[in-house]
Amino acid sequence: MAKIRMKISYDGTDYSGWQVQSNTPQTIQEKVEGVLSKFHRQPTRIYGASRTDAGVHALGQMAHFHLEVPIPLERIPQAFNGELPGDIVCLKAWQCPEDFHVRHDALGKKYIYRIDNNPYPDVFTRNFCYHYHEKLKVEAMQQAASYFEGEKDFSAFQAQGCSNATTVKHIYQSRITRQKNGEIWLEVVGSGFLYKMMRIMAGTLINAGKGKIVPDDIPDIIASRDRTQAGFTAPAKGLTLEKIYYDQEILTKEVKG
Repeated sequence: MAKIRMKISYDGTDYSGWQVQSNTPQTIQEKVEGVLSKFHRQPTRIYGASRTDAGVHALGQMAHFHLEVPIPLERIPQAFNGELPGDIVCLKAWQCPEDFHVRHDALGKKYIYRIDNNPYPDVFTRNFCYHYHEKLKVEAMQQAASYFEGEKDFSAFQAQGCSNATTVKHIYQSRITRQKNGEIWLEVVGSGFLYKMMRIMAGTLINAGKGKIVPDDIPDIIASRDRTQAGFTAPAKGLTLEKIYYDQEILTKEVKG
């Protein structure tokens, strides 16, 4: 029996998030567990690094599980992909130590929030971007985003129902970039994230881009620890979990880069 870590990519459009739920079979975890349980011929649990919400996507979700059937390591993704729906893809598998845990051992995570700031939505990216047609002031958004960096109490940026042990998180990098296709990306690397924190950050920065708030308001919003002071919760479809970090050197290098 081997302990396996697996990298998973998915389009979250038609799913109620990562985590198994009692009221729907449409979760990523249930689909992947269903395949593993089929291999084992008995129910088998997998564990995910991030509990992405309904409608949120992933390029680099990580999961771990025990594999009790003799599938060669390099063929594990192929075995899963032959059984999974087309909007969930297993990309790579590693054997890991018995004491490894994808969530507890993660050093950081990177999320991207994509805003389509063109006059009309792109039919090919509409499920992965939040379309906002009014022109946004990118420079103001960039200045506002920089205030998120550092170790802070992000209580003002958590939705009701958050179960985190602490509201203090370290944001290593928070940046806004304009893409050539008219999209605006919010890229954030942090030690962890509160419930809907990225989407509230995105909504707050959109308000800065509209001129509804000024960038210098961000420190006061953070200090208030009051959810009503922050912006709206941007739609889930614009959010993608890009990467989970387990190597401190790689995390440091990418943040500095």
